[in-house]
Amino acid sequence: MQPILVGKSVTTPAGGPVTLDPKYGNRHGLVAGATGTGKTVTLMTLAEGFSKLGVPVFLADVKGDVAGLAVAGNADARVQERAATIGIPDFAPAANPVVFWDLYGKLGHPVRTTVSEMGPTLLARILELNDTQSGVLDIVFKLADDRGLLLLDLEDLRALLGVVADERKDISTSYGLVSVQSIGAIQRALLRLEQDGAEMFFGEPALELADLMRTTPDGRGLIGVLAANELILKPRLYSSFLLWLLSELFEALPEVGDLEKPKLVFVFDEAHLLFDDAPPALRQRVEQVVRIIRSKGVGVYFCSQFPDDVPDEILGQLGNRVQHALRAFTPRDQKAVRTAAETFVENPGLDVAKTISALGVGEALVSTLHDSNGARAVPMPVERTLIAPPRCRMGAITDAERAQVRATSPVGAKYDQRVDRESAAEMLAKKADVATQRADAPPAKTRDEDDSNEPGVGQRVKDAMFGTKRRQGMVETMAKQTARTVGSQIGRQILRGVLGGIFGGKK
Repeated sequence: MQPILVGKSVTTPAGGPVTLDPKYGNRHGLVAGATGTGKTVTLMTLAEGFSKLGVPVFLADVKGDVAGLAVAGNADARVQERAATIGIPDFAPAANPVVFWDLYGKLGHPVRTTVSEMGPTLLARILELNDTQSGVLDIVFKLADDRGLLLLDLEDLRALLGVVADERKDISTSYGLVSVQSIGAIQRALLRLEQDGAEMFFGEPALELADLMRTTPDGRGLIGVLAANELILKPRLYSSFLLWLLSELFEALPEVGDLEKPKLVFVFDEAHLLFDDAPPALRQRVEQVVRIIRSKGVGVYFCSQFPDDVPDEILGQLGNRVQHALRAFTPRDQKAVRTAAETFVENPGLDVAKTISALGVGEALVSTLHDSNGARAVPMPVERTLIAPPRCRMGAITDAERAQVRATSPVGAKYDQRVDRESAAEMLAKKADVATQRADAPPAKTRDEDDSNEPGVGQRVKDAMFGTKRRQGMVETMAKQTARTVGSQIGRQILRGVLGGIFGGKK
């Protein structure tokens, strides 16, 4: 299969093409460099190359210029000169098959997932919860599973938090301690998340991974571009969303081993946001996903300013490297230059540390994996490379051009309309209504009662026997008569006895 042209080596005057072997595209990669050195153009060149081979690509558009992939570029003299220097004989401007996505639904098709699919771990990170509050969120998800409640959107989660608050004592006994303070903290965090517009991200229809892995009828891979110019202002939401998407790919795709080309290339721009303040468990999860997802045919490419933005345990798994210029103005920059130089396979004709600081815009140090001398997947010695220009526009597109691309999208009708089916919030509301109706209902009537105000037969018998407030009953009347009779007889006997004792009775 034809390799992807990255650029031309300028390490020596007779330098040849620098390429990326498609069968090692799933061995992951890194594109690094200071702002304005050409990282975005390199990503666009790689995306075009993979798409041409029929490999779908998904990448974020942080600044708005990646959207230019959807529109043909301008064949100005500078671009034509670069193409001729690199040796691209058939270079001509061309657009790429692109689908625009947007968590907020403004600049692309809405991207949604359900609260249940996101899971408590990533959701806790988005909400910036501490360990205790994260534990309570775990209990909430467990309770939803045990009671068969669907958590689709934030309204469902809020409704279930209300149940946990009401049944706190019983739940604490069965699942673990739940405090009012922790519930309140989670509810406040949800409110902040809603104010950031994230409630649009949770719901249905949820994104289907198959729609990220489409190809066109002519065999080109669709390039999914996530509008992230607003999303990047919420770093934890941005990084957690991309990590969720990567985790979904990891869990859903089958093992396929090494293929001729990847099934999908996933680009993680501004990679440092993924690892800033990330707990050890989350880093371990990322490392696990990156290590194993290769065998599922997915290549992950991190893009950041400095190589050490990516932890060493993950950096060591990135086989394809593109390093743009770094300016060693500060001790931090100088350390980054040394780190970058140490990660490349040495080239005897190149002083890597000095070259990194001397690279111009559109130049990079490149090392990719190739077969060499019978060995497979060997990192090639680093080459100073003139990066090939993409055929698309290297810049932003207009609103009209974006609208035209969206209008011809193969997935627009599927995701543009939100669906709200019965879930936890509705089920709990119905349950509460039933309980309220039972509490407000009058007491059940006896079989002797009817709808009139007249007492029943049983009540009339009772009144006749025992009486009412205004009338005495038969039992009371008979008791009084008996008492009077008995009293009269005893009274006469006592009288006789007394009088007989005084006056003497007859013998």
